[in-house]
Amino acid sequence: MNYNGENQNWDITQGFDKHIYIANNHNLLEYDGVRWSKYNSPNASIFRAVSSKDSLLFTGQYMEFGFWKKDKLGDLNYTSISERLKEPMLEDEEFWNILTLQDWVLFQSLDRIYSYNIKTGQFKVLEAKSTKAHIFKVDESIYFQSEDFSVYKIENGLPEVIIEHSILKDKGVVGMHKDKNGLVLVLDDARFLRMNGVEVVEWKIPAANELEGVNVYCTERLSDGSFVLGTISKGIFQISHEGELLRKIDQRKGLNNNTVLSTFQDIDDNLWLGLDNGLSVININSPFNEYVDNLGRLGLVYASILYEGDLYLGTNQGLFFKPENSEVDFKMIPGTDGQVWSLRLIDNTLFCGHNNGTFSIDNNKAKLISNLPGTWDIKASKEYPDLLLQGNYDGLSFLKKENGNWIFQNKIEGFNISSRFFEVLDNKKILVNHEYKGLYELSLDSINTSVNHINTHPIMGHGSSILKYQDSIIYTSLDAAFTKNRDSLAFTPDDVLIKYLFEEAGGITSILMPDNEVNRFWCFTHSGLSYIYPNTFNASLGIKTISIPPFFRRSLGVSGFENLTRIKDEQYLIGISNGYVILDNDKTKESTYTIAINQVESKSGLGQPKQIGLSSEAELEYENNSIVFNYSVPQFSKYSEVNYQYRLMGFFDVWSPWTSNAEVVFNNLKYNEYQFEVRAKVDNILTDNIAKYSFKINRPWYLSTVAIILYILALVLTFLGVHRIYKKYYTTKQNRLLDLEKKKLKRKKLKTEKELIQVKNDKLKSEIEAKNRELAVATMSMIKKNKFLSTIKEQLSQIDNTNHVKAVIKTIDKNISNEDDWKFFEEAFNNADKDFLKKIKDKHPELTANDLRLCAYLRLNLSSKEIAPLLNISVRSVEVKRYRLRKKMNLDHERGLVTYILEL
Repeated sequence: MNYNGENQNWDITQGFDKHIYIANNHNLLEYDGVRWSKYNSPNASIFRAVSSKDSLLFTGQYMEFGFWKKDKLGDLNYTSISERLKEPMLEDEEFWNILTLQDWVLFQSLDRIYSYNIKTGQFKVLEAKSTKAHIFKVDESIYFQSEDFSVYKIENGLPEVIIEHSILKDKGVVGMHKDKNGLVLVLDDARFLRMNGVEVVEWKIPAANELEGVNVYCTERLSDGSFVLGTISKGIFQISHEGELLRKIDQRKGLNNNTVLSTFQDIDDNLWLGLDNGLSVININSPFNEYVDNLGRLGLVYASILYEGDLYLGTNQGLFFKPENSEVDFKMIPGTDGQVWSLRLIDNTLFCGHNNGTFSIDNNKAKLISNLPGTWDIKASKEYPDLLLQGNYDGLSFLKKENGNWIFQNKIEGFNISSRFFEVLDNKKILVNHEYKGLYELSLDSINTSVNHINTHPIMGHGSSILKYQDSIIYTSLDAAFTKNRDSLAFTPDDVLIKYLFEEAGGITSILMPDNEVNRFWCFTHSGLSYIYPNTFNASLGIKTISIPPFFRRSLGVSGFENLTRIKDEQYLIGISNGYVILDNDKTKESTYTIAINQVESKSGLGQPKQIGLSSEAELEYENNSIVFNYSVPQFSKYSEVNYQYRLMGFFDVWSPWTSNAEVVFNNLKYNEYQFEVRAKVDNILTDNIAKYSFKINRPWYLSTVAIILYILALVLTFLGVHRIYKKYYTTKQNRLLDLEKKKLKRKKLKTEKELIQVKNDKLKSEIEAKNRELAVATMSMIKKNKFLSTIKEQLSQIDNTNHVKAVIKTIDKNISNEDDWKFFEEAFNNADKDFLKKIKDKHPELTANDLRLCAYLRLNLSSKEIAPLLNISVRSVEVKRYRLRKKMNLDHERGLVTYILEL
């Protein structure tokens, strides 16, 4: 994991919250088990020391020391202690070590030890020059080594020499510890001293030869009494309390760097190593111990066994061995290069099932005893006491012992199916399982050379394997578990195994792996690594599941070829793709864990998150209604798997599915009161507590009490306004209807008046027509009368012109031009067209009465011939009159006189 800091890590401690804190050059690092947080140096100098007491975290730098404390947001804030000193520090003082003792905190530089009382704020300064700043706390006593290489003990605030010995000359003390025999001093050249009373002697430990030439920089006494030596350039050495070398770990075995600057054992016994380049943690008490083949020489491990003090590994590249607990590399046994399928110890002979056949191994040498290709497995059976049964690529075969040596006897004829999984039944029948073809029950002839009869059974699921356990044949697949009926090739579901392996463990993911020495069998399940065992006090079965992380599952190699082998006691070797892992079942124990919420953030929309306090009952504005929770379980075991489950009361009350993600985001929450709850499961064990965080999201401003009152007022005003508008609308509509009715009445009245007018007009029209008829009659009467008189006149004019005739003609002329006739005509004409004469008079005032009379006759559209008698003139005279009338009216030549008069 990348801790996102600088290379050198000078000191390590653990806080009251179980978080790990590291002095990482210019940074103070905090690790909560999931996330790294980084805090910058208060004066930009290097952090050399870090220590914790209760809720305070103390650090020492160049010319500066002080403490850090978490605020309500969960962040560390720094307070300087050194600035409270009444006397100045010496030039270039740098603080390399910090110890706590009751209410006192001791800060050590190369020149002084500054003691600070947390409660009273009192300072004590002790002159203590040294070449290497090391200070030690043993029980409740404080020790340090001065520049003259003597060891001092602080008594009543003053240094007192307790060791002044020539053996310490030019040698630095890098560790002081206490065991049952007294004080143990560790020197920088890896020598151990013992102090009994006032006597100091060198302790000649058994591991002295392995420590020859080692330069020790720091030490740690572990909870099991062993010593850890952090060295310069050679990694770490773990020495037992009896002085024996337990293990050596360097870069070749997984450290990031071989120079160890600091060591620290946390509350869960994990060993933290601050390196010159990086950081490592060793799970000292983990049940899993890795061997990783970084060079790729071994390959994928398919089989393993511990035999005569040597550990053998069968891989896809050959058979390898090395002495147990030795630091030497594995060596390949000559002649075994290729695929190894199995290793079996039978009759004190080690057999190797190989792609090329079967080998016997003696004194780390291989002898091919069967060249029948592809030996999957080798088994002994009471049914065949002098024989060993082999499963091969193309069937089964026997080995027999001759003159103390095992040799190939024969292949069983009549059955050529690959026999990886097989078991010998009580009646000398052999059961073979083929994952894709099914089950075969074979009956051999009397001399075990061929198959007499084959009984078959179809497959009952993928990923199947068979195993003889407690005189029963167990058949499992990825879906179910069955037990074979004793007298037939029939299988019935095994309710006990189904309950344990599928209901409790979540289902099988591997083949079954026998552990005959302790009458149990193993398999990988969805919950981890499980094994079935018989209960001690009754005949029932039990199950135990050891949790394993996902990366371990992925490293197991080819599915269906998982390998787990007991090597001794409760230690099991599990083959992986690049080495192996040793499981110590005695170290699998249930631990207790707690979960904590480390950080809570709120954000608005797509904005940046903003931290909020970790105290309960946080109150948030509605705009910040997206909440982010970060939480963790402070556990640091590589092989522990942590899953989390949460719920948000007020949003959803059921627990979420388990997830490995240690962060959850709730977006766009509604205003309400909420309680967030989270719990964890570490190695299938629930945490002791449920972490809770209560918060409230306020109503948005538009739903606040004031806003609601305003909304109510606005609603009331709206109702009033709407009421007024509706009232006005209906009033207007009513008025409109009234107006419409008025208009209708008016239109009806107008229609009635119009009808009356029409009636009047019709009446007037009738009257006018009557007048016109009357005018026409009068006109025609005048025309006829005058024409008649003119005719008489013409006839009389042809008679002798006597006085009587002249008198008659004169009377006729008088009658033709009678003004009474004209008046009658004029009255009739005015009744018919009363405005015409007025109009033409107004337009042409120069017209004479005769001109007006002519205009009236022309208005009636009379011809000149009809007008002549009315004027008692000739037609020619009428034409002349018409010509003169045109001139008086100044009519254009193109315009007709009658047309003009008619248009007036």
